[in-house]
Amino acid sequence: MSSTRVFNRAIMAVFLVLTLHTPSFSKVLGVTGRVYPIIEKDALEEIEERARGMDWGAYLDPERWKEKVKNYRPPDLRTLSPAESDTSFLVDMTYTLEFDIPDGKGGILYPRGFTFNPLEYVPFSLTIVVLDGTREEEVSWFVESEFSSRPDTMVLITDGSWYELSKRLKRPVFYLTLPIADRLSLRHTPSVVTKKDTRFMEVREIHVGDEKDTD
Repeated sequence: MSSTRVFNRAIMAVFLVLTLHTPSFSKVLGVTGRVYPIIEKDALEEIEERARGMDWGAYLDPERWKEKVKNYRPPDLRTLSPAESDTSFLVDMTYTLEFDIPDGKGGILYPRGFTFNPLEYVPFSLTIVVLDGTREEEVSWFVESEFSSRPDTMVLITDGSWYELSKRLKRPVFYLTLPIADRLSLRHTPSVVTKKDTRFMEVREIHVGDEKDTD
């Protein structure tokens, strides 16, 4: 949608609001008491004056919003330290409800305290690779790994620009947020997360080294 169409819709919305708030009926009641001139500005005139003074082009500029999207970072971004050794462990995905889930008919479908494992009900075939996008060693490791060419790989980053990295890797890149990191017990990067069975996810931490390790 062009900025012109967005601007026209915005103006139309303001017009409709003003129209809906304008009385449809009136009745002359006569004059009682002394009449004074109105000093305050008419509300409609004030709104129109402010609308004329706004820089709509800058506010609705698509380039401005594109920059906002490119520079987006979630407020609950989770950063992790580099793995110092190759390690693997299992994460039990069993979950206990902390609240009741109603059935929509006045009853309870699943009560608070109900325990279940989503892996028993939801198929999960993705491989999650967690990287620090600011560490060249980790990004290079991913590019040279088998995961870089696999369509079933999801890349999560703990730091860096999702936009620049997605262009470099030629695939979608997402941020690692606190809830995901905590649920999978993630501690270091790079980490590779896969489904083990209907109860566990397996997390493999991989030590990729750095420049000092090559001396």
